[in-house]
Amino acid sequence: MSGVTISQVRSKNGTDPKQKATLKALGLGRIGKSVERVDSPQLQGQLKIVSHLVEVS
Repeated sequence: MSGVTISQVRSKNGTDPKQKATLKALGLGRIGKSVERVDSPQLQGQLKIVSHLVEVS
């Protein structure tokens, strides 16, 4: 399994509670924070919800 790096690039202010909860579940919460996760179908679903707030590499 490959790993992906997820960085938050936009603020969570003004987003709905589901998106805020998804960011928290990913381990993000402030602009500039990055985490590394193992790629999985569940992760891809989470990234789809917050795709406008994060950058994936």
